[in-house]
Order: sequence, then structure tokens, then C-alpha cells
Amino acid sequence: MTVTDLVSYEDALASYDPVMGLEVHVELGTKTKMFCGCSTELKQDANSQTCPVCLGLPGALPVVNEIGVESAIKIGLALNCEIAEWCRFARKNYFYPDMPKNFQTSQYDEPIAFDGYLDVQLEDGEIFRVEIERAHMEEDTGKSTHVGGATGRIHGASHSLLDYNRAGIPLIEIVTKPIEGAGARAPEVAKAYVAELRELIKALGVSEARMEMGQMRCDVNLSLRPNGTETFGTRSETKNVNSLRSVERAARFEIQRHAAVLSSGGTIVQETRHFHEEDGSTTAGRIKDNAEDYRYFPEPDLVPVAPAREWVEELRKGLPELPRVRRARLKEEWGVSEHDMQSILNAGAVDLIVATIEAGAPADQARKWWMGELARNANETGRGLDELPITPAQVARVAALVAQGDLNDKLARQVIEGVLAGEGDPDTVVEKRGLKVVSDEGALSTAVDEAIAGNAAIADKIRGGKVAAAGALVGAVMKATRGQADAARVRELILEKLGVEG
Repeated sequence: MTVTDLVSYEDALASYDPVMGLEVHVELGTKTKMFCGCSTELKQDANSQTCPVCLGLPGALPVVNEIGVESAIKIGLALNCEIAEWCRFARKNYFYPDMPKNFQTSQYDEPIAFDGYLDVQLEDGEIFRVEIERAHMEEDTGKSTHVGGATGRIHGASHSLLDYNRAGIPLIEIVTKPIEGAGARAPEVAKAYVAELRELIKALGVSEARMEMGQMRCDVNLSLRPNGTETFGTRSETKNVNSLRSVERAARFEIQRHAAVLSSGGTIVQETRHFHEEDGSTTAGRIKDNAEDYRYFPEPDLVPVAPAREWVEELRKGLPELPRVRRARLKEEWGVSEHDMQSILNAGAVDLIVATIEAGAPADQARKWWMGELARNANETGRGLDELPITPAQVARVAALVAQGDLNDKLARQVIEGVLAGEGDPDTVVEKRGLKVVSDEGALSTAVDEAIAGNAAIADKIRGGKVAAAGALVGAVMKATRGQADAARVRELILEKLGVEG
């Protein structure tokens, strides 16, 4: 199939019912790997963080990372899962160059957490429950870099480079049960689920869950069945989708592609697929193996994991306020609408606004600057709000300067611009650019006198009762003071000098 072999989304849903399954891999933020003591620090020289265990050398024996197990239990509890009293690791056998042992240490039929759910909120406020099949522990693979091709993939490359620094980093794979009943909203449900899961993972403190860095990635399984039927269709699995927008686009594209194949009398091939960010399309990867093809068997070098019930309950009691509960509380405290709260969430601004308030800014001012000037800059530069070179404390300082009358909104925007440009903190930018509001009564009085003298006709209109015309004189004073006058005080002075009631 090609990109053009699609039916419209509306036509696809008129005939078929989508069923999804989402597999999310979360890279844990542990200091060492899952089964050895090698560091997990990022951006180190290739193959500098390896040892006989994570390279799978003969005779090397793994040891389970306790923090990895603890993180898995926390995730399971937050997802309303049952926590296994006894579980064990298994070997998932397959050959890939970036899997140095030729098998992945994972969990198969005995996961540490199972039978849970996560309630997600869609953009119109509807709550959709996504049921969780399992959350299990495993290890990440190494990284292959394909050199010499046009696409960065193995096809067409002249050679490949392997870096095993990532091999063995702890992963939690969270697998949903089949997601049915979403209908036309299936792509939206997929995006909302991954977004809510990301917020939950971050709240637990077990991972930064930065999708753009591969710390959290989603495999989108999708199939279609004719409307009114119960039997699942053949699924495709779009691998390693690494943004919320891409999860939604991948699901939507596959719905349209599957419908085109089925409507033309074709057969869906069970396969993995690659997602292409530039146009939202997917292309075929490899024929998808079934579980039995991986020849799972219990890992003989690791003892079973049997978390004590007392430990599990202690972890349950220590769970932080979870995202949906926290958002409901903040929405009430901030006095914002459901729509506004959703916009704040979509922008990734919740934690930034909270931190700005904690630094001393009023809630409305914290929201105003992050969702206004800073969101605009982030959009223009293609960055996330949390990637901007400005801190919540600096935003709070800008708000304080406005509150105490040293800046107006126009000048505050220039201060933010200076901070983002690397000119220093807000006070330094104010000093360097000379941006402080002119509050000296003598200087303001002189500027007002000059504006009245230079605009006699407008002054006469104001004396004649047309008070609204004062705006023109205010504008003249603001221009003369380079926007640094207090506009409200300027208006008061104009009316006083012209003998007019405000």
C-alpha cells in the first residue's frame, strides 16, 4: 500500500469498528541498569557503560535492581492493578544485533502487575476507561545507527554502528486490554491515554517520561472489524511512536489504511510498521511474530520476585496525589474552566504554573505569562514550555515587578524576551535595557504638558466633554516615554490638567 491508498476517515468509520491495543514502554530513571551495576547516564561515549552482564558474556550472572522492582510496583498500584505475590523473569529469544545476549530478559505469563485500569478524560470532558492487561519488567536494547542511507533505516545503509550503553536499562511495559467502543474517537482516546499515563509516571517520580528522548514510547496496535460484528480483525503494530500527536495520527492513519485494504477485498497482514513524522503515514516493517515464536522460558539465572505484602502496602500508602485528582484540585483553586484546564494540560504548563505560584506569583499571573507570551515563544521556536531558557522563579519575578509598578505588561514582555535571549535574570534585563516604568511625577507631568501642547485640538475635545479622546493623548505620552509611563496615571494627569472629571 502507498500513502494514497486510503479511504476517508468518515467512510472508514461508516463500515468498520476500530479496536486498539496500546503497549507503552517506560524507561525507568534508576542510576544503574536492571541486571547489573552499569550507569544509565545519558550522552556518554558509545559502549562506555557496559560490562560482561549487559553484554551477555559467558559466565556473567545478572542481579535484579531493587529500585526497578519498586518502581514497577508503584506503577502497578497507580494503575489500579493487582500486584503479584510471586512472579519471575523469562527469556524472550530473538536475534537482533542490538540485543547482545540474543534474548531479552522480560516477563511473559507471570507479570508483576495485572488487571488494572486508567480513566482518561477526553477534550469534551468525557471519561473513558482503558483497562490494563499487565505491566511487566524487562530491559531495553542497545542502539543501532544505520549509516549511508537516505532514511536513517537499515534499508539502503552501507553499514551500521552499535552502541550497547542502553542495553539493559530498566523498562516497564504497560499493555492495555483491547480498547473497544471508542468508535470515531479511537485516535483521541489513544492520545489521551498516553498523555494521562505520562503524567502519572512523572507524578510517581520513576521516570521523566520524555517521549522525544525515547524515555517513553508507544506501540499502536490496531485492527478493524465490520460494524455489528464481535470477532477482532487482523492487527498491525506501529512501533516506537514518540509523541502524543503522533500516537493520534498513527491510529487515524491505520484506520484509514486498513479500511482501504478491506474495502478493496484485500487482506491485512499482521506486521510491524514504521511511523513517519513528516506526513503521518506508516510503512511496513517486518512480519509480526506470535508469542510462541519467541520461545519464552523461565530465566534460570534469576530467582523469582515475591514482594512482601507489607512492602506493597507501604508503597501504596506512599503514592503521591495522582494527576486527575491533582488537576481537579488545581482547577478549583485557580478558578478556571474545564476547557482552560485542558489547554494548560495540553501545553504541558501545569507543573510550571504550580512552581511559579510557589515562587510567589499570583495564580492568574502565573497562568497569564506561561499560557500567553511564553506559549507563543514556544510555538514560534518549536520547543516545549519546559525547554524554554526561563525558570518559574524568573517568571514570578517578572510578575512581582509588574505588581509593584516597576513594569507594565508591554515592558514585562520585553523583559521576558531578554531573559529568553540569555541577557540575564529579569532585574538584570530591566537594568541593561532601561525598561523601568517612569513613575517620577515631575517627568510624567512634563510629558503630559508636551502632549497637550502638541495636540491642542484633541485637548479642546476633551475639555468639551469627549473624555474618550484622552486615549490619543495617553498614546502620545507612551510614545514619548518609549512605553515606560504608567498609562493609568498618565490619563489621570491629563484629565486633571484639562479640568475634566474622569
